[in-house]
Amino acid sequence: MIDERRRVERDPVNETAHIYGDGSSISCCVVNISELGAAIEVPDPRFIRDRFKLSLEKDRIVRDCRLVWQSASRIGVEFTD
Repeated sequence: MIDERRRVERDPVNETAHIYGDGSSISCCVVNISELGAAIEVPDPRFIRDRFKLSLEKDRIVRDCRLVWQSASRIGVEFTD
C-alpha cells in the first residue's frame, strides 16, 4: 500500500497546460490537481526547473509552482504564492 502524504485529495483531470519561465515554455498535461498542487506529464523532466509557472489552457490561471518530485515523465508540484 502506498503511504499517502498529500494534505488534500487531488481530482483526476486530463488538461493541456504550459510550463514556462526564463523566456521558454513547454506543453504538458496535468493528470491530477488540487488547490495545493498537481501531477503533470512532461516530455522530459530533466529540463524542469525547481520553480516555474503553470497555466492550464482551460482556465488560463497562472500558478507559481515548486517541484516536489519527479519520475520518468511525470512530476509533482506544490502551488506557491
